[in-house]
Amino acid sequence: MRSILSTALAISLFAASGQGEASGLQVTPTTLGLKATQSADGLTLSNTGDEVVHAQVRVYHWTQGANGDQLDPSRGLVISPPMLQLDPGADQLIRVIRVGAPPSGANAVEDAYRLSIDELPVDPKGKPGLRFVVHYSVPIFIEPAGAAALAPQLQWHLASEGGTARLEASNHGNGHAQLAGVFFTDAKGNRTEIAAGLFAYVLPGATMHWALKQPAATFAAGGTLEVMVNGQKTTENLSLAASSR
Repeated sequence: MRSILSTALAISLFAASGQGEASGLQVTPTTLGLKATQSADGLTLSNTGDEVVHAQVRVYHWTQGANGDQLDPSRGLVISPPMLQLDPGADQLIRVIRVGAPPSGANAVEDAYRLSIDELPVDPKGKPGLRFVVHYSVPIFIEPAGAAALAPQLQWHLASEGGTARLEASNHGNGHAQLAGVFFTDAKGNRTEIAAGLFAYVLPGATMHWALKQPAATFAAGGTLEVMVNGQKTTENLSLAASSR
């Protein structure tokens, strides 16, 4: 669910004729982190358009497993208000309140949620045509109690499966890794773009893998993987291995 994969907005269609009209719904910030001593924070929804916007906010607990990202409805966070109406030019503070204690214990790691913010389609009378509504998925991270510092620890693997390359990352740290700007430079200096922008997240304790669009031959001679991890440029020497899967 690479669209996560950030905060990217997914656009859906509401009507089916005429000219398109874009929504004015905006969300800031695009991610939140609650410290262990912090029980609440907030984000702001803004309407930059010229029509009234109706929106709904829902909470999902976010985990990662063999099938990738998993989002499950959760009451671990309370949202206020969960439903809202924004007049043109208006702003609304959305309170995000943690319920219960933060993760704790000797091996506690960061917990993760996603806020699903959906514009509700409204058919404006007298304005036929395409009506676009937006969806935001905002990551929320909960710091564990007693953690001196949060940081991912990534282990990378590059494998070949029937001529297709597969990139894998395991996070053995206690904090999430946001991956962006992924490039591979082979032994001859040829640089291949895997993802120029946001690529994915890897949560603590999770292993994620991605089938790459480039053929396995691109990585056959081995080389250097370059990736921005939480905004910091990192490099990793990788060689192509035969997959055991």
